[in-house]
Amino acid sequence: MKLFDVYPLFDVNIVRGKGCKVWDDKGQEYLDLYGGHAVISIGHSHPHYIEKVTEQLQKIGFYSNSVINKLQVELAERLGKISGYDDYQLFLINSGAEANENALKLASFTNGRKRVLSCEKAFHGRTSLAVEVTNNPKIIAPINDNGHVTYLPMNDLPAWEAELQKGDVCAVILECIQGVGGIKLATPEFAQGLAAACKRYGTVLICDEIQCGYGRSGKFFAHQWLGIKPDIITVAKGIANGFPMGAVLISPEFKPVYGQLGTTFGGNHLACAAALAVLDVFEQEALVENAHEVGEYLISKLKELQKTQPHIIDVRGRGLMIGIDLDIPHKDVRQPLIYQEHCFTGCAGTNILRLLPPLCLTKAEADDFVERLIKALP
Repeated sequence: MKLFDVYPLFDVNIVRGKGCKVWDDKGQEYLDLYGGHAVISIGHSHPHYIEKVTEQLQKIGFYSNSVINKLQVELAERLGKISGYDDYQLFLINSGAEANENALKLASFTNGRKRVLSCEKAFHGRTSLAVEVTNNPKIIAPINDNGHVTYLPMNDLPAWEAELQKGDVCAVILECIQGVGGIKLATPEFAQGLAAACKRYGTVLICDEIQCGYGRSGKFFAHQWLGIKPDIITVAKGIANGFPMGAVLISPEFKPVYGQLGTTFGGNHLACAAALAVLDVFEQEALVENAHEVGEYLISKLKELQKTQPHIIDVRGRGLMIGIDLDIPHKDVRQPLIYQEHCFTGCAGTNILRLLPPLCLTKAEADDFVERLIKALP
């Protein structure tokens, strides 16, 4: 048997990591400005994380959700306090797509509606409902194309209000900083107007914080820069630093009904131990604050570089979620970054380098990246 070939792969075999560095099987060191697609939040192989996950595995790694799991309760309490949402309810699952699936289902169960508003260039996952609200027809199979979704331009409030006033919209789903869409930021005016309109017309507001949340923007959630409080928040990626986990944070206005939502593996003992270790490190090392400080530093360095590098046409982002807009294909820079300068970045569209490093990135490592980028630019 061979692997089903769904990914174009770089010819690099990563075998270990530490902090913001990874190494391949030949011993070559790489600077990681990609974080495994925004998943590595506290850094690779953090000793506290290793200790807590190993300790839990020596006790019990998994049992079903048919019994009490006090680690789930502890995680809900601590996540509520650190995020500012201690009055919300927590549903634990396995991934970001699954978080968005459950958020949309819960919204529809609550108001009985079917239609959803989503952003142009949005990405919310590849499973049934999640891919339907993703604005990419190339990955929406016919079975998922059910006509439930209207895509609208980000920051065009009148267009969203015109749809909401029809009174049939189940939910609005919004990335306050688009990832796959090219690091496009929602404005406070748009977000606040949209939140007010959702409330006015009985529509559930879902903020997808899977990539832009969990400290990456320099606040715990990206929407907290915008002065709004969504009804439902979805998270994944950095929540457990690489252990598969996702979660839905749910307003106290929603009342659970047995049987509507469920999961086999979600919130298992090992996943909760990993997530609790992440929160420990967030607090011990002030990583949300570091994401803000180092992110602003790196953005300023890149904006300075833009003045002297004609191929860089824009730099945008918040915290450690940064887009470098190029006037050439990103592969023309990303390839030499990986193979000559030994540095990983992400990408978006055809022309954008996307930076999603671990939140422990230092200013020295940010300077190192800028120097490598200079050498990789044609």
